Amino acid sequence: MNRVVTDYEAYLFGEGTWLRAWEKLGARPAVVEDTSGYTFAVWAPTASRVSVVGNFNGWNAGAHPMSNLGVSGLWETFIPGVAEGEPYKFELHSALGGPSFTKADPFALAAEHPPRTASVTSTLGRHEWCDHSWMDARTLRGVALDAPMSIYEVHPGSWRRKPEEGNRSLHWKELSDELIPYVKQLGFTHIELMPVMEHPYEPSWGYQVTGYFAPTSRFGSPDDFRAFVDTCHLNGIGVILDWVPGHFPKDAHGLARFDGSALYEHEDPRQGEHRDWGTLIFNYGRHEVRNFLLTNALYWLESFHIDGLRVDAVTSMLYLDYSRDEGQWSPNRHGGRENLEAIDFFRELSTITHQQHPGTAIIAEESTSFPAVSRPTWVGGLGFTYKWNMGWMNDILTYVSKDPVFRRWEHQHLTFSMLYAWNENFVLPFSHDEVVHGKGSLMTRIPGDEWQRAATLRTLFAFMYVHPGKKLMFMGSEFGQWHEWSHERSLDWHLLAGPLHSGLQRFVTDLNHHYLAEPSLYQVDFTEAGFEWIDCNDHEASVISLIRRAYDPEDWVVVVLNWTPIVRHDYRIGVPEAGYYEELLNSDAEAYGGSNVGNEGGRHTEEVPRHGHEQSLVLTLPPLGALILKLRNLGN
Repeated sequence: MNRVVTDYEAYLFGEGTWLRAWEKLGARPAVVEDTSGYTFAVWAPTASRVSVVGNFNGWNAGAHPMSNLGVSGLWETFIPGVAEGEPYKFELHSALGGPSFTKADPFALAAEHPPRTASVTSTLGRHEWCDHSWMDARTLRGVALDAPMSIYEVHPGSWRRKPEEGNRSLHWKELSDELIPYVKQLGFTHIELMPVMEHPYEPSWGYQVTGYFAPTSRFGSPDDFRAFVDTCHLNGIGVILDWVPGHFPKDAHGLARFDGSALYEHEDPRQGEHRDWGTLIFNYGRHEVRNFLLTNALYWLESFHIDGLRVDAVTSMLYLDYSRDEGQWSPNRHGGRENLEAIDFFRELSTITHQQHPGTAIIAEESTSFPAVSRPTWVGGLGFTYKWNMGWMNDILTYVSKDPVFRRWEHQHLTFSMLYAWNENFVLPFSHDEVVHGKGSLMTRIPGDEWQRAATLRTLFAFMYVHPGKKLMFMGSEFGQWHEWSHERSLDWHLLAGPLHSGLQRFVTDLNHHYLAEPSLYQVDFTEAGFEWIDCNDHEASVISLIRRAYDPEDWVVVVLNWTPIVRHDYRIGVPEAGYYEELLNSDAEAYGGSNVGNEGGRHTEEVPRHGHEQSLVLTLPPLGALILKLRNLGN
């Protein structure tokens, strides 16, 4: 028969540039000499023998041996009569000695439902896409840093469950029917899914991947997932996937010592193992490993129409001494702690994805001051589209965890982020990481009674939406989940029967809709032109006030946030122009569960100088409340 992998493709794989390797490596349907079956191809350079085993041959390694393609380390074969949906593995014998062993297919398109570990024959998809307008518009606009981005982060296995059916998770079709309308109603622009790649260990939440090309079987077939993404796009919602190129688990059927050697991982344990996590680290300096990861990223963007990848644990990849004591890490060739091979990988990843799929986003979860993470590669940056602002998140959660009496001495936590706000293209995250491992929910991290906690949470969310940067909120936070998040149970949807929680959800909905309606809240997120303090120094009252500006110099909003439960009467702030300032949003409105303290819909300016402006407003600041105001009629 003809070769599955050509010599040229094998050459490209060896230099790390065969970017469509997913089309041939693994198990793929084929017709050879009028006979239907599957081709199988795998990289195993240290193996002395490789066979395909499965139900179709009684798991007999002698039935279907594979052909060695030589120095490339690739093996291949064609097996007639194999149908879609057949479980299979590769049986390998290492040239290093020892008994033979079986491995799942690194390029498998589907896998058995855990705890079963075999790969499953599948296709590259039969779903008929309907999102042509979405995809064309995405390509045409490219990466739009001046567009709104409000992300709802979801763990699909626990967003909502079916208690009447053994507490099972929803399938993709059910999530299409329930999750997508919910996200659309609340006004979020994107859904970010925690890893949907196949993983054996449920408590890893998907972050210990064994099937990098296989959507997990827990929620349906690969085409079921494609249909979910398609439906998101038809409803104007983008889809971002959490992607894990930083490490992989040691499960016997996975990538660990795949052909008997340290193939995907680094041989040196000082670079090849995360001791904290009990996982292995990819060898980013090996061309074929880099090829595996790059083609995987492109596979999700192309085959599933994914709009962005949020790259997990970037910090752990950037630093050779990450979570290591002295003597436990090996410096780079310059004597430094930076992982130069991982840095090169990130630059290649961002360049290739932006070139081949313009309009998609690559987002870094990175928590240090590593420079230029979201700056273009041609100026020395890593090329990410956005970077999570972990500093802002930690500061503001530290602030709201303090009793309001003491917040006057913690005021720097409100203002410090503006000293570095323009260093990167930031996403402001309240992610799943902030509501697990004993941290409690956002609601329980705030002091006070239930009313004060809910009011503070509304103000906290308002601050996120008026602060420069794109937005991310983990599921359940939008209605004030009390329980710490657990992957084993549904969110506490019953809370929405109470006015405090339904009011918080209504506030997040209105916040999203105002965010989308006001260009000043999203157009100029990454330069100083979009932001101006009115007063950031009133620490005694724990009040800050600011202006957000759009491209249009006549389009701006005024924001005032009061972080104490004290009503501030006759509170004066300077404003740029005279006129009537409408109260666009008041977090203390009764509809949100608040006390309805406010300004009767708005206030006229007075010709009294304040804060460097000739005009000023005298406002009533609601307790633990946020106001967003906009000039409506000049000179009146």
